[in-house]
Amino acid sequence: MLKSKTFVKKTRSGGVMKVVREHYLRDDIWCGSEVCTECKQESTVLQKDACMESSLCSYPHYLVPDTNVVLHQIDILEDPVICNVIILQTVLQEVRHRSAPVYKRLKDIIHEKEKRFYTFTNEHHRDTFIEREPGESANDRNDRAIRVAVKWYSQHLKTFESDTDGLKVVLLTNDQGNKQKAQDNGLLVYKCEEYVKSLIANPELVDRLALSSDDKNEITSSKVLFPEHLPLSRIQTGIKSSSFLQGTFRASRDNYLEATVFVQGEGEDSTEVLIQGLQNLNRAVHQDVVAVQLLPRSEWVAPSSVVLQDEGTAKDDEDAEEEEGKQLRTAAVEAARKPTGKVVGIIKRNWRPFCGMLNVSQIKESTRHLFTPADRRIPRIRIETRQASTLSGQRIMVAIDGWPKDSRYPNGHFVRSLGGAGEKDTEEEVLLLEHDVPHQAFSQAVLSFLPKMPWAITPEDMMKREDLRPLTVCSVDPPGCTDIDDALHCRELENGNLEVGVHIADVSHFIRPGNALDKEAANRGTTVYLCGKRIDMVPELLSSNLCSLRSNVDRLAFSCIWEINHKAEILKTRFTKSVINSKASLTYAEAQMRIDDTNKNDDITKSLRGLNKLAKILKRQRIEKGALTLSSLEVRFHMDSETHDPIDLQTKELMETNSMVEEFMLLANISVAQKIYDEFSECALLRKHPAPPPSNYDILIKAAKSKEVKIHTDSAKALADSLDAAKVDGFPYFNTLLRILATRCMMQAVYFCSGMDSDFHHYGLASPIYTHFTSPIRRYADIIVHRLLAVAIGADTTYPDLMDKHKQSALCNNLNYRHKMSQYAQRASVAFHTQLFFKSRGILNEEGFVLFVRKNAIIVLIPKFGLEGTVFFDSKDKVSPNIVFEEEGPTLSVEQHKFHIFDKVKVTISLDDSNIQHQKIRMALIEPVVRKTKTELLTVKSIQNKLNTIKIQISVNHDKKMCSFFP
Repeated sequence: MLKSKTFVKKTRSGGVMKVVREHYLRDDIWCGSEVCTECKQESTVLQKDACMESSLCSYPHYLVPDTNVVLHQIDILEDPVICNVIILQTVLQEVRHRSAPVYKRLKDIIHEKEKRFYTFTNEHHRDTFIEREPGESANDRNDRAIRVAVKWYSQHLKTFESDTDGLKVVLLTNDQGNKQKAQDNGLLVYKCEEYVKSLIANPELVDRLALSSDDKNEITSSKVLFPEHLPLSRIQTGIKSSSFLQGTFRASRDNYLEATVFVQGEGEDSTEVLIQGLQNLNRAVHQDVVAVQLLPRSEWVAPSSVVLQDEGTAKDDEDAEEEEGKQLRTAAVEAARKPTGKVVGIIKRNWRPFCGMLNVSQIKESTRHLFTPADRRIPRIRIETRQASTLSGQRIMVAIDGWPKDSRYPNGHFVRSLGGAGEKDTEEEVLLLEHDVPHQAFSQAVLSFLPKMPWAITPEDMMKREDLRPLTVCSVDPPGCTDIDDALHCRELENGNLEVGVHIADVSHFIRPGNALDKEAANRGTTVYLCGKRIDMVPELLSSNLCSLRSNVDRLAFSCIWEINHKAEILKTRFTKSVINSKASLTYAEAQMRIDDTNKNDDITKSLRGLNKLAKILKRQRIEKGALTLSSLEVRFHMDSETHDPIDLQTKELMETNSMVEEFMLLANISVAQKIYDEFSECALLRKHPAPPPSNYDILIKAAKSKEVKIHTDSAKALADSLDAAKVDGFPYFNTLLRILATRCMMQAVYFCSGMDSDFHHYGLASPIYTHFTSPIRRYADIIVHRLLAVAIGADTTYPDLMDKHKQSALCNNLNYRHKMSQYAQRASVAFHTQLFFKSRGILNEEGFVLFVRKNAIIVLIPKFGLEGTVFFDSKDKVSPNIVFEEEGPTLSVEQHKFHIFDKVKVTISLDDSNIQHQKIRMALIEPVVRKTKTELLTVKSIQNKLNTIKIQISVNHDKKMCSFFP
């Protein structure tokens, strides 16, 4: 059957166009049930004898959830106990329109055969399709379509079930109106909560129910704590008239009473609005898209320098307000005020399931508890659970259901348990989930596109490739590297010049556009390197084998080859797909030893020496142009081969060979960037590094000034020259500290599409154009660049998405997000392994430097471990010393001692594991000694001096400065 609608559509030119929309109906669509003998189906999904046991439904039954049940109770639907579910096409389409994350989760459930979820295309079935009636809303029409489909299923299945307790179809809806109409039509219908509570032997499933509006009213107080959110219509009008601003809400990690809203503008017109105080934060959660109203200029304040965590028990009203007043009062009198505002409405909630731990209520028999997220930017969440004793000490996941205006905390529900807190596997899972790192095993659909083994290079592969196997190519990488992206060669030409080649794994040969393998790699965006573990972007067969440029095996590559004179001037550049055979896989240390060993003169060593000599000249030339040489401390853990626990921790040492490889990778990236931009000016994938706004340098300039050193920031060249000249007599580490601080001032480098931007400059490299070409095993951006370059040299064909600047731009947004989250996950992994290291070491004394000065604390850097920690000078448990903070310095005076940035200090380092979820490295000051009080029975230092003579056990509580002695 064919139904068609004809309507008139206006064109841009002012004319009209007749549009005919055709809708085909069929009578041969399967119902999916095994009891059916009428539908012509090859296989069935829905089974009769594997139905859930319910006290409400004591008969075999199938479930049909409506759209809102799917949207709000997806955690219930994902549970293994829920099976034999009919997902109507109407519901699937609505979910797709309203929530992309839930739609993806629903599609994943449908693909799990053991779940037995069947998609019924009711919108194309002759007996279940309905037209929208005059005056009927789209929502009411869809509700009616769901009821019609349920009625059809009930009658259809009754034909094959003769007994009175035969197979039934149950509609799940939380909409009271929809439920009443379904009952009037004689349908079996229940609220989701009613049905879940009726399931026999699955009481824990009740904890996963998202709270309904009725429940939310029950567990909130009568006092209104927050202003009402404005409706979307008023928000949109306000944004159009510029009385409101739209932006992304970013909660502070250090102060739960403070956040910023990033308002995207044109070019450099983006701005940040400061939000302070619970009422002004108005129930926004980190990453929500919100509408803000600027406060009068007289009410603008400076960001608070106080480090403040919400670590108390549940607070609801006066206590919260009193504490808030104390913490924020100081901020209003400061000079460096920022635009300050208040959240007036929520445009889009960006909630996800959050990892954390349960704070079990002290009230006996209570089922209501507070959940503390692992991410300090997320507020505590109230949940109802009957499993509190079981979940205590576990890492769990919780989802937010809503945040009423009369509740200090949002309401949510339990999703699942992840395992015991502190266990390595559990904590690794938490940090991957919290940083949204896709880490599930590759699906069969993805793996099906891998090459069949054994694999060999074919004559077809060689058709558009150069055979470079005779060249002396070698790779230089960190120890233990198995995903070798790049290899190099250098040889002298007959004319006296040098030929240098950078050879990159040809991953794009194996990953073809648009298939499941390509889509998975595009979604993951990057390989994530954790301590002792790697989350691959592509399956291991490619990452560690077929694409890895291992020694003494033939590999497909993409080569960038230059003719260079001995002054490192590039005379010619060419690109080619190639086949190489690496002659050695070296570590940085092994390559350095070859270069330094005067007795070695083999081809590999000669090649390395030639590369190293050129790299030094290239680096000097880059620095002369204004490229920055910054610094950041990276640590390397030495792991126990049995337990995989860290047994040693040290900062990574960089050699000449590190710089050698880096110079030629930079050169290849710049050469490729220019080539793809020349060929595809609208759709080249490039990478830029914006210049920081002048205000970013304030802390660097102040820090240098404190040591009477002047820093110029007018340009990258001026900054680079000032950093080179920055020296302090008797303080050799000063320059490194300054470069570490300069790194913190920088903006994030980002991918972008050339047709969507005009500023291509890479500030840090002082290069007018740049891209990523050299790491396609671990970065998806490089795969796209390889495809563009292949088309540019005629080695491969193009495809529509590659030439679509809007799709390239959307891809860049995902790659930037994945790259940022990967960096955060890697830092979190280092932090966790650092905690494990100090857990087994006890208390250590180390020298460090003050990196930042805050109102109530100093941030100390320990160069030996690349570790930062906070030394607090105030505490709830003791009398605070006399503290004076001066913004201008900045300096912090504690009793008689004044702290400046870069001051040398000595601290004890220990692991504070009193809060198992937020374990942290605690630092306590040894030198300089800033105060002594009567409550200190013995200082840490005096205890340590007596340890040699007194054979006793000592337990030191550093917070309370109390000591206990046991014979």
